[in-house]
Amino acid sequence: MANETLLVISTFPDVVTARPIARQLVAEKLAACANIIPVIESIFHWEEKMEEARETLVFFKTTPSRFPELQARLTSLHPYDVPEVIAIAVTAGSPDYLRWVAESCG
Repeated sequence: MANETLLVISTFPDVVTARPIARQLVAEKLAACANIIPVIESIFHWEEKMEEARETLVFFKTTPSRFPELQARLTSLHPYDVPEVIAIAVTAGSPDYLRWVAESCG
């Protein structure tokens, strides 16, 4: 089951923006769940300048088979020109939880 689960990470400008997108992706069964971390501090280069911003971080749990559609939908709903969409393969975890992720995205 572990090799059938992905942790997808994305940042948003704020919770008000992140929450409806997260709800939409879960409602469409593209993600089993979304964990919203309201405030993080990001430091990055953008358009040749060093930037600092307060952002909201979201962890989505999904399956490899649902990832392409999740990525496309997230990108279409996201307000950033270049949204962060990073998928990390889950190599171990609670079998019951990983099964639930697979069933929830089915």
